[in-house]
Amino acid sequence: MEKRFKIFVYREGEEPLVHDGPCKEIYAIEGRFIREFQGKNSFITTDPEKAHAFFLPFSVTWMVSFLYTEQSRSIAPLLHFVRDYIDVVAANYPFWNRSEGADHFMLSCHDWGPVVSKAHPNLERKAIRLLCNANLSEGYVPIKDASLPEINLIGGIFSSKLGGKPANQRTRLAFFAGGDHGPVRPILFKYWEGKDDDILVFKKLPKKYSYHDLMKSSKYCICPGGYEVNSPRIVEAIYNECVPVILADGFVLPFSDVLDWNAFSLHLPEKDIPNLKLILSEIPNNRYEEMHANVKQIQRHFLLTDPSKRYDALHMILHSIWLRRLNMKLH
Repeated sequence: MEKRFKIFVYREGEEPLVHDGPCKEIYAIEGRFIREFQGKNSFITTDPEKAHAFFLPFSVTWMVSFLYTEQSRSIAPLLHFVRDYIDVVAANYPFWNRSEGADHFMLSCHDWGPVVSKAHPNLERKAIRLLCNANLSEGYVPIKDASLPEINLIGGIFSSKLGGKPANQRTRLAFFAGGDHGPVRPILFKYWEGKDDDILVFKKLPKKYSYHDLMKSSKYCICPGGYEVNSPRIVEAIYNECVPVILADGFVLPFSDVLDWNAFSLHLPEKDIPNLKLILSEIPNNRYEEMHANVKQIQRHFLLTDPSKRYDALHMILHSIWLRRLNMKLH
């Protein structure tokens, strides 16, 4: 891939809606990827005839910020913008029409990414969609779309505090702290908030605790979906070497083409929430220690490095696109 794969980035459009994106907080991966492909990058080609894939570099997050209004509650302006952008690209170049968009890709970490892709039928049905909201129930297609990790860069700062206590020093069974929103978390709070010292579950973390210290000292970190299936807690758990327990039915996990998530995490059905303690307690210690060791091994695939380097999150995304281009057949 590193020697052959070339991407053509369309130059049409102006910042902030195109060629820019959020580079901090929970949608950071969207902006970091877009910005990475505005400068010098060995995967970029300026000759579209040599390209294996074509990048539509608009930012859904910035569209929500600049085009959506709370008063209207309408996403029509976002859909119009994307439709117009594709029409311009299709008019200026032959490549969109040649493949009906199948060798093109968009990237969005905003929850509305799948909805915005409906702006053009071939963007939704044929183009590669790189999405944090990789939900099978919302039209995500694993054979052509790719799932993104949600990485929360607080203040835009890259994490340098990786790791945690060794497996044999993690005395707490499980931990979660987060807001009460979406369909899954109310069930988690109903069964486990304030109910058991082995499974600490909080809507609001008491001041006496440190969020990251609890992750670094717990065996398992519970990662329920929020408004949508993905959550930055999955990556936070990996950074803190806490085995993720993912509670999000229909969620296709990031980089699952090449990563065996069963080796370093648990993806449990939401219906198992009442039995969490029983399920986690019955996992043999040698199995837990194996998962803990594997979490450490795969950390590098979820890091956003500056500049980007081999095996980091951005390279993993590129590999996901490359795999889908290998499987694609032109119309």
